[in-house]
Amino acid sequence: MTVASLTPDQPIGVFDSGIGGLTVVKEIKRLLPNENLIYFGDTGRVPYGNKSKSTIIDYSLQITRFLESKGVKLVVIACNTATAHALDAVRKSTSLPVIGVVDPGARAAAEKTKSKRVGVIGTVGTINSKAYEKALHKLSADLEVFGQAAPLFVPLVEEGWFTHPATSLIIREYLKPLENHRIDTLVLGCTHYPLLKTAIDRELFSSITLIDSGEEVAKDVRTVLAKHHLLNPAKRTESYRYFVSDLNFRFKELGRMFLDEPFDQVTLVEWPS
Repeated sequence: MTVASLTPDQPIGVFDSGIGGLTVVKEIKRLLPNENLIYFGDTGRVPYGNKSKSTIIDYSLQITRFLESKGVKLVVIACNTATAHALDAVRKSTSLPVIGVVDPGARAAAEKTKSKRVGVIGTVGTINSKAYEKALHKLSADLEVFGQAAPLFVPLVEEGWFTHPATSLIIREYLKPLENHRIDTLVLGCTHYPLLKTAIDRELFSSITLIDSGEEVAKDVRTVLAKHHLLNPAKRTESYRYFVSDLNFRFKELGRMFLDEPFDQVTLVEWPS
């Protein structure tokens, strides 16, 4: 399938290693309410952060083929680790436009920073990949980038502990090293983290601009679809479809929390062995 053969009413495909990518879906739905969406959460193989690059590429290509079979017109890799390791491979494997979460967030941070000192928080896998550091330095070689892994943020979000005292303590502990670097911009480099935006902002040591990659990805989706004349002009029937590789008993509950709306229609996909 070529871009020229695509039509505006085809859905946008979004995938993540689990459910965090639903924060990206939420932003796309907010910015582009006419668009249809298909989401795939690889809940049976999450997390990706402790897996090898080759394994992450294999998973990402498999999911991309699945989304192609559903007739999507664009693919969003709503996973920082998969973007860091598999974006190039996915782009080579498909003729569809492909957007990752790293470049949009890095671009926004480069535009917002005045001190040229940018902090990035993410999972261990994302921080170790230095994906944001590389993306930011491509945009501006004089930027100083300081990464900080914050792995406990994911379970805090999934427990719904947004105002819990423990959350405040953990946020302060993770942000403390960044305080010494005098950053003025902080990239939320994991799709779970936007749910902690208010809590993080409350604990920040000074006036810091928070960059939510989900918001920036939605803007890129709009730009790319407009470029290819693929923006859906009107929604005839609402179509949001959600697929997972393992139907965890908490998935629907967490989905409602991430999307801030009812979340009940989820389909299990069983990969062939």
